[in-house]
Amino acid sequence: MTRLLTRSDLGALLEPSACLAALRAGFLAVGAPVAIPGQRVRTDLPFPGTATALLPGLLPGIEAYTVKVNAKFPDARPALRGVLCLHSGTDGELLALLDSATVTAWRTGLAAALGTDALAGSAEGAVVGVIGAGAQAELMVRGLGALRPYGELVVHDTDLDRAAELAARHGGRVLGSPKEIAAAADIVLLATWSRTPLLSLADTREGHHLTSLGADEPGKRELAADLLDAALVVVDDRQLVESVGTLTPPDIDTTLGDVLRGDHPGRIDAGARSVYAPVGLPWQDLALAWLAYERAERDGVGRRVDLLG
Repeated sequence: MTRLLTRSDLGALLEPSACLAALRAGFLAVGAPVAIPGQRVRTDLPFPGTATALLPGLLPGIEAYTVKVNAKFPDARPALRGVLCLHSGTDGELLALLDSATVTAWRTGLAAALGTDALAGSAEGAVVGVIGAGAQAELMVRGLGALRPYGELVVHDTDLDRAAELAARHGGRVLGSPKEIAAAADIVLLATWSRTPLLSLADTREGHHLTSLGADEPGKRELAADLLDAALVVVDDRQLVESVGTLTPPDIDTTLGDVLRGDHPGRIDAGARSVYAPVGLPWQDLALAWLAYERAERDGVGRRVDLLG
């Protein structure tokens, strides 16, 4: 039997603190090189979108794995749709089918919050700026709020209504451009589809931290080359980031796992700039899918179906 977990089911099963703990444990457990590296397979389509698959999602201590298939259509709402398959590692049984858009938003946004918290300065009352007010930005803000107190929130999005809605949910205010966000904020979170850099070195100042989620597909680039050259650049996985092609080996200083494990000191100069630029890893899908599945089994959430019947 396979358990179907919809967006609303996952909304009832997931909460930031448990998900952050699962993701942190995953970063601590997954070293490099791993025995079976995660793969990201992406193709263009004869439509205004792309198809992406991430596999296999593996973590030590979990006898299961995930395979995720997504359709990405930037002009659609939601822009991401797909399914996440959770399989038994014992016999391959399809344990669950989960809405991939929800899992992706949670694991991407919360993992980005972990990276932000690990690298950004610890100044009390830091202003947080958001560029791109979609689902992943929402989870970044929620996750960062669970990890540390911060001051004002400022938001920009080309969709003014969406920016206003995110700002209203978190008691923030809307600004008119990415440069205005960088001027106002100490911590800048970017989650856009931009293929033209939104910020350059001149738009930032000493001590800035920036987390950019727009480095996950060829051609996407939220931050200019001179800013990356000047900053400590941290990624989630060197091999996957380099295979995507948005960053090159000279751009990358270390990985978040190395920082969290203490193998790299991270940003040690309060006046330095830092950038966290993840692409998203298959094991992160497993971390949250397994958490949701175990809770669903315990609480009877979702619908069980016999796909072989």
